Amino acid sequence: MLVRVRAGRLRPSIVIDVKAIDDLSADITRAGERVRIGARVTMSTIARDLSIREEFPALAEAAAVVGSVQIRNRATLAGNVCNASPAADTAPVLLAYGAAVTLVGPAGTRMVALSEFFLGPGRTARLDTEIVQSIEIPVGRGKRGTAFGRITRRFGVDLATVNLCCHATADGEVRVAFGAVAPRPFVVRQHVGPVEMNASDAWKSRVIDRAIGEASPISDVRGSREYRLAMLQVLGRRTLDAALARLVAR
Repeated sequence: MLVRVRAGRLRPSIVIDVKAIDDLSADITRAGERVRIGARVTMSTIARDLSIREEFPALAEAAAVVGSVQIRNRATLAGNVCNASPAADTAPVLLAYGAAVTLVGPAGTRMVALSEFFLGPGRTARLDTEIVQSIEIPVGRGKRGTAFGRITRRFGVDLATVNLCCHATADGEVRVAFGAVAPRPFVVRQHVGPVEMNASDAWKSRVIDRAIGEASPISDVRGSREYRLAMLQVLGRRTLDAALARLVAR
């Protein structure tokens, strides 16, 4: 919001601090087969929460690199999702985990799958009369492994040039979710049969190549289209290897 105000693209007459709304939760809770992350939960809380680090390690990794320490102490997961930046670090992870957004407004409450929530840069399926109540992540059954990776121009506060998340299950599903390579974050799902850690390099390359085929990166100040495509190959293999290692470890 501050970036847009300073650039003259946004001139709000009223700003409401949602962190003062008691009915919006600041807790991470278990609700049946889902983990519910309240709208006021900050990135710092997510990064250090033991249940998130155990059940959703890639989300803890992504939350830990959003902005600076000061930003993470203030920024929320719900805010990162609503900002709808194509390069948002938590978006690929949430897409890989199959997360959904719970919205509340005058018409009641509704849940929207995150894969349908992002419409374009800065655009979401949230109505003007709605606010995000929580982010819901299903608790997976069976063995799975998930890992997050990103490339930036420099260490510290910087948007990702490329980021992605790989999620593999023992029953043969691989999800590869991308950020910063299309107008909105997106996920590619593949059913590849039984997944093993000792999968061949050729098998891993096929999985990553099929996923990268859905990407449409552009050239901008953070990197050229050609550079992003090349880095997707490198980062994709590296992150898939990490996800498979976690799958075996579980």
